[in-house]
Amino acid sequence: MQLIADSGSTKTDWRLIDVEGEISQAKTVGFNPYHQSSKDIAQKLQQELLPQLSDEITSIYFYGAGCSTESACQTVKTALQQVFSADQIEVHNDLLAAARALCGHQPGIACIIGTGANSCQYDGQKITDNVPPLGYIMGDEGSATWLGKQLLNSYFKRWMPEDLQISFNKRFSPTVSDVLENVYRQPQANRYLAQFSRFTFHQLKHPWVAKLVYDGFNAFFEKNIVQYADYQQKPIHFTGGVAFYYSNLLRQVANDRGVRVQNILESPIAGLTLFHQGK
Repeated sequence: MQLIADSGSTKTDWRLIDVEGEISQAKTVGFNPYHQSSKDIAQKLQQELLPQLSDEITSIYFYGAGCSTESACQTVKTALQQVFSADQIEVHNDLLAAARALCGHQPGIACIIGTGANSCQYDGQKITDNVPPLGYIMGDEGSATWLGKQLLNSYFKRWMPEDLQISFNKRFSPTVSDVLENVYRQPQANRYLAQFSRFTFHQLKHPWVAKLVYDGFNAFFEKNIVQYADYQQKPIHFTGGVAFYYSNLLRQVANDRGVRVQNILESPIAGLTLFHQGK
């Protein structure tokens, strides 16, 4: 049985393909080797994934956030080897997952806007160029973490409109001490910040909120997509919850820039499953 994983910082979608081609699914928390050790990941796999499996796993294809270096990939692979006796285990970054799911074997520009944000140029087989996203502290424009940062900043520095401040306080009741503790002293600050972005979805009809999301997507295009050669002539695709749920604004930004967005998927897991079924 093949086991395929699409792991973000928040959650992991798993697909299992048996010898007859039947597909089943499972879900667990997300994994990120920048924040978790092999031991931590293995423990979570044993607690959350193993109870959902019934057949022996022969091959694993894991695509994950944070799996951008050889050492990070090895951290995840070691965890998988501790839990499974599969003959083949491959660990790749989530960007290759997006490219394979969105583009298949065709060239294009594949983008992720979810908890974090990233992009790449793909030739139909491999990633040929990548503008470094630089993570939630220095980059990840338009992502849930980026939106969360802007909301908290505007709330505490009092440039959020008063009616939104009241709604934001009613929903989260944030304090400066709590925010600073979770951002600067606790692990996985990106997840903490990203949770506040849900406010934008519920307040999207408010002009200030709509502009904030628009500006985030515009910054993503400006600092990432336009840096790729001949980007206007290439199909551009997106995956990730933020791209999916704010797709109208995303397409508006693209249209205002004279480019056309093609596929927008909430998750790459379905496309990845098709990709591996065809291997």
